[in-house]
Amino acid sequence: MYAIGITNDQSLSLQEAAVPELQPTDVLIAVEASGLNRADLMQRMGLYPPPPGASDVLGLEVAGVVTDVGTAVTEWKVGDRVCALLAGGGYAEFAAVDEGSVFPLPESLSFAEGACLPEAMMTVWANAFLRCGLQPGESFLMHGGTSGIGVMGLQMAKLAGAGTIFSTAGSAEKVDLCSDLGADVAINYREQDFVEIVESHGGADVIIDMVGGEYLQKNIAIAKPDGRICNIAYQDGFEATVNFAPVLMKRLVVTATTLRARPHAAKRQIRDAILKDFWPAVVDGTIRPILDSTFPIEQAQGAHERMSAGGHIGKIVLLKP
Repeated sequence: MYAIGITNDQSLSLQEAAVPELQPTDVLIAVEASGLNRADLMQRMGLYPPPPGASDVLGLEVAGVVTDVGTAVTEWKVGDRVCALLAGGGYAEFAAVDEGSVFPLPESLSFAEGACLPEAMMTVWANAFLRCGLQPGESFLMHGGTSGIGVMGLQMAKLAGAGTIFSTAGSAEKVDLCSDLGADVAINYREQDFVEIVESHGGADVIIDMVGGEYLQKNIAIAKPDGRICNIAYQDGFEATVNFAPVLMKRLVVTATTLRARPHAAKRQIRDAILKDFWPAVVDGTIRPILDSTFPIEQAQGAHERMSAGGHIGKIVLLKP
């Protein structure tokens, strides 16, 4: 099969690779579309290796058609339209994945739209709801509200009955989309002080952040008593000087998680919760994928350059040749 490989100078090229072998609970997906994530950029630079046993090919989510199933698979059959979260291997013609990380792709959605969903929705559920316990009526801040994860975070929080929903974004166009997706208070962080604005509305119970760096102290400042702050990335750096006194005084939880290396059973738990609580809203269009752009898979280099530039809104997706 074809797959995208990383050359010695960290550029991307289309290469030949072996078709993945199936474990008993795996399905084999003929990949029609692959979603990009910042984790792909980190892996390409050698900063985020795949977990043991996972494919070293880039790509953490795909949409396509099931072409084969393992001997113990019970949920899927050949011909099913699906999208799936992977630990690796998405930038390829075929991808193998445990059946518990697979979703049924509604006929109303294209494969490109389907590739926008698994990683983002599972990340939001694992962090905002499972880790931080976001409850109806609680205020919620989603940093990076127009990122692939951000657009799902806003929609899922709204559907779950969150109270005041805050978001940050870096342009007027992005702020408008955040408002359209459910943000009650959308903040242009390039022109406004999000700390001042969130504080003026009483603070946030749950904060999801992918910036890190100096944002850590700012998040602590705007968290309500008993608030929960979860980092899912550290785009501005892993190190910061922090005054933890407010964490103590306000009884805050400051945590961080990743999704990629979790065991199959944990991913299935997350997948099942989404199927129950949020997937019906995907099927009826209440939750919608936000697709920034598509690139043929042989232009993966250009897709990475677009993501690195930082101006995209929603997901960037690779399509089969």
